[in-house]
Amino acid sequence: MTLCQNCKNGTTFAFSTKKNKMSTSNKTDEKPLKPKAKTATKKSTEKVSAKMEKKLNEAEESLVAEKDKFMRLFAEFENYKKRTSKERIELFKTAGQEVISSLLPVVDDFNRALKEVDKLENSSDFEGFKLINNKLSETLKSKGLNQVDVNAGDTFDAELHEAITQIPAGEDQQGKIIEVIEEGYQLGEKIIRYPKVVVGQ
Repeated sequence: MTLCQNCKNGTTFAFSTKKNKMSTSNKTDEKPLKPKAKTATKKSTEKVSAKMEKKLNEAEESLVAEKDKFMRLFAEFENYKKRTSKERIELFKTAGQEVISSLLPVVDDFNRALKEVDKLENSSDFEGFKLINNKLSETLKSKGLNQVDVNAGDTFDAELHEAITQIPAGEDQQGKIIEVIEEGYQLGEKIIRYPKVVVGQ
């Protein structure tokens, strides 16, 4: 400011004009910086957007994989429930299989005795014995025990019958049951003793 006081007005004016020009020049130089800032911001936004899209795709893929895994586990669990339920039912049906199987020889003895009683003249004297046999049979039946239906003349089936021997027979009796030696029994749907038979050949 001191130099300006010693100078002429024209000089001062010229100095002031130059100063304004310099100031204007500086402002003009700063203008190109603004677009650069906008470009950098745009690139940064695009980069963040790309990262977010990538993470979203990864999350969707992970969700699909987890959903598939869940459905598989759910299906396996349903199969497990059905299997264990079926096994439980079968277990209840055959829970007393060992005990009932041990009683089958007693049932056989009762049946043989009844056949002999029917041959006696005084069979009426054995009514009490018959009542006991009926009670035992009904009790076992209530537990799921049933006699395998097999009679002489039926076609032999290896899945249902046990052949203890074969004897010569006519053509009409070949492959058929000639005689039932021992009755068979099933508990529920499971055969616990196969009927022993003689088969014609």
